[in-house]
Amino acid sequence: MTERLVTMGRIVAPYGIKGWIKIQPFTQQQQGLLDYPRWQVGRDGEWQLRTVELAKVHGATVIAKLEGIADREQAAALQGMRIAVSRDDFPAPATDEFYWADLVGLKVVNAAGVTLGIVTRVFETGANDVLVVEDKVAANQRERLLPFIAPVIRQVDIAGGTIMVDWDADY
Repeated sequence: MTERLVTMGRIVAPYGIKGWIKIQPFTQQQQGLLDYPRWQVGRDGEWQLRTVELAKVHGATVIAKLEGIADREQAAALQGMRIAVSRDDFPAPATDEFYWADLVGLKVVNAAGVTLGIVTRVFETGANDVLVVEDKVAANQRERLLPFIAPVIRQVDIAGGTIMVDWDADY
């Protein structure tokens, strides 16, 4: 089985002259990336495991020193690469909490048994999270935005690959 990686940031620039890098984190809070001592670094499906020697939040970014990166030129070569973490390294979510990465790819079915589509991404609005559900099979190929709130989301079955919703197919 292939290791499932979750992209958690992007290297935006070298930082200083001693091999540090500046990272734009994709985590909800910048320090979320600091929970992981090893990162996969790469792009286009080519990943290399790197050990984090030191890392800290620096304003809206994270700066980090990776093992084997000793100078500014080596750090600059990483610019534009992604930072990913193995999904297996995530802590178990609390009951009725889900990682967005686990929701993407799930089939969304309403109470009438109609498949509304597949979750392609999730985003935050401030009031609640929203599932982007794309139906590429229907003749009219549509995208639905479903609020991830209790009155709409009836059941999430990660293992079964489905989300049951109270959402009419005509919405």
